[in-house]
Amino acid sequence: MPADEEIRQNEIQDRVPDIVVITGMSGSGRTQAMHVFEDMGYFCIDNLPPRLVLQLAELVGINAGVGRHLAVTCDLRSQGLFDELVDVIASLEAHEMTVKLVFLEASDEVLISRYKENRRRHPLAMAGESTSDAIKRERRALKAVRDRADMIIDTTRMPTAALRTRLRQTFSELTDQQLMEVQVFSFGFKHGMPVEADIMIDVRFLPNPFYDPEMRTLTGLDEKVSTFVLEHPKTSPFLKAWYQLLDAVMPGYIAEGKPQLSIAVGCTGGQHRSVAIAEATARYLERNGYRVSISHRDLPRANIRN
Repeated sequence: MPADEEIRQNEIQDRVPDIVVITGMSGSGRTQAMHVFEDMGYFCIDNLPPRLVLQLAELVGINAGVGRHLAVTCDLRSQGLFDELVDVIASLEAHEMTVKLVFLEASDEVLISRYKENRRRHPLAMAGESTSDAIKRERRALKAVRDRADMIIDTTRMPTAALRTRLRQTFSELTDQQLMEVQVFSFGFKHGMPVEADIMIDVRFLPNPFYDPEMRTLTGLDEKVSTFVLEHPKTSPFLKAWYQLLDAVMPGYIAEGKPQLSIAVGCTGGQHRSVAIAEATARYLERNGYRVSISHRDLPRANIRN
């Protein structure tokens, strides 16, 4: 392993814990946070009584060297067991499991507004108690846990995308580029436009190998066709501009916290030009550290020589 890669792996091990416990004020974004951890591949359980965290961690093999991570949310609805949380964290550490406590909060005004928007009653509100009073009581009850937290995130003015980015950058083993799954696929316009594409490029302006009898029944996966398309004089300036466009927009999608990006490359039939350009696009993105999958939607329809 190269020295710089070894340093990066050590940084990841120091940064990404075995277990993340998510807690905080009701309405502050715990559910959204849990969805982020699910997308990162964590084993996730919502509203787990603290005394069960160690048992669950052992059950799913967190301390067995399998490289799996666990995320749980705990709150005051856990039947009075929340006071055990700090002791449970100490127990996890005693079992040589690394654990981080994330506390989410927001201002009283924003929490009240969120409950009004969702038309939900505060989960801790007693009969005849206002939402404001329930929030104040919850905040007092959580003070000790907040003081113990490893990370405190105020979501008062934080968009969901920003919360997603903050958690992913802190608790993911993947790089920023790898956090977004990129799907590159080719298609033929004559078979219909793709509705799922985030970015679509039309390469029908490139010379068509279909009109060469030797390449008509081949595809863009064949070296002869791929060489013809990629090394044609018209292709070089296009690819340079295309890659520059990708370099400009991809970081923006990552910054927005987009979990998945679909790039469609189209030609007339989806057999020659779009396939070759889609393959080149996927290779370019992979070289730049992105997590890429490649497919060719309309190749099964093509007139291919066996």
